[in-house]
Amino acid sequence: MRGELSLIAVIVLLFFYDTFGSQKSQKLFSVTACVLLAAQTLFNILPAEAGSSFAGMYQTSPIISMVKVILNIGTLLIFIQSVAWTKLEHVVIRRGEFYLLVLMTLLGMYLMISAGNFLLFFVGLETASLPVATLVAMEKFRHSSYEAAAKYVFVAVFSSAVMLLGLSYIYGVCGTLYFDDVIHRISGTPLAIVGLIFFLAGMGFKISLVPFHLWTADVYQGAPTQVTSYLSVISKGAAVFALTMILFKAFPTVADIWQPVLYGLIIVTITVGNLFAVRQKNLKRFLAFSSISQAGYIMLGIIAGSTAGMGSLVYYVLVYIFSNLAAFGVISSIENQTDKVSMDDYNGLYRTNPKLSVAMMLAMFSLAGIPPFAGFFSKFFIFAAAAEQGFYVLVFIALVNTIISLYYYLLVVKAMFIHQDDCTIPAFRSSCSLRLGIAVCVLGIVLTGLVSVVYTQIFNLSFGMFGL
Repeated sequence: MRGELSLIAVIVLLFFYDTFGSQKSQKLFSVTACVLLAAQTLFNILPAEAGSSFAGMYQTSPIISMVKVILNIGTLLIFIQSVAWTKLEHVVIRRGEFYLLVLMTLLGMYLMISAGNFLLFFVGLETASLPVATLVAMEKFRHSSYEAAAKYVFVAVFSSAVMLLGLSYIYGVCGTLYFDDVIHRISGTPLAIVGLIFFLAGMGFKISLVPFHLWTADVYQGAPTQVTSYLSVISKGAAVFALTMILFKAFPTVADIWQPVLYGLIIVTITVGNLFAVRQKNLKRFLAFSSISQAGYIMLGIIAGSTAGMGSLVYYVLVYIFSNLAAFGVISSIENQTDKVSMDDYNGLYRTNPKLSVAMMLAMFSLAGIPPFAGFFSKFFIFAAAAEQGFYVLVFIALVNTIISLYYYLLVVKAMFIHQDDCTIPAFRSSCSLRLGIAVCVLGIVLTGLVSVVYTQIFNLSFGMFGL
């Protein structure tokens, strides 16, 4: 549990710093939070050996420890990009509140991923979900912020109730909450099927799978951009990893039940997400529907149910973190200066802010899967993993949808580079922290695609997932 213990140590240190530090020392709080999280990430960067604690309730393995490091990297990038935002006049918060709440949700995600028991999984899920409502409402003097928080609370409560009902049915059938015992006792009885469907529905809300996606665009638009980026990559990525672990630790013997369900969810999620993204002008809503379609692509790694599928999923999420955070970094930089988030406002942006335009272009190219950027390789691997298991029709539908996504991602590029309208966004210089965060994301987009050791290491560690 070195990951959880070291993260708790970081949380405690930052809590005492925020509570007892002088007003003058608070100016360095953001930097301190970034340094401590970076140190915690380096401390846990070596893969942990497989093992369990608390009578099997908590489990770890090399691939699980790598997943936690990936979530840490994404969170650290969000911290770096948030430094300038926490200093804005309309953000009336103690700086420590944002960082501590984010780290609390990260701790909950750790527990979700390492759970070997549904009880610990649910505790981790709620620990990861409840502070998010506060984060969404962080800009409390903006109507859209607390409206989004209210919507998120209602959806989170409803989805948790549905999931808990499903887990109670599974417990009634199996008489245990331990994954290692459920795998031997679950069967295709009607009660077990209903419980499994309810569980998948609850997770569908967390991952934003269609038809459980209706909250996503409104919450992403109303929440502060930094919180939106956290929801779109870290929260979604952790939920996907947790679902993968549970399906292949507890429910592999009933794969004939949940695979057809995932098959249908993937098709409608990718298609609906892409079709609605085409219609969006607000960039935060645009990326919300983009994240919905990306969730569908990520689920291809789960339905593949193989070592290649698991490795492809982990690699896809890593690439998605860099690509999406690069886009959100540009949006945040412009929003902090001008409060503009419409695609029409980006017309001719290249003439006034060429560096931001290039960063956004690379992010869009990667999300669309254009070679030689990392997004192309992540899609290639995850499509190959699904095709290897015989899901040819599903892969074909996903490929057709990729063409649709290419169209709407290029709309942003067209607005910045081709439209000749007078740009409403003046030339400006972003804060040092935002420039650093965007630069790291752009570097990640390029290197994770071109440096083969990245995905080679991920695929090697994924062999432990299925005991191969």
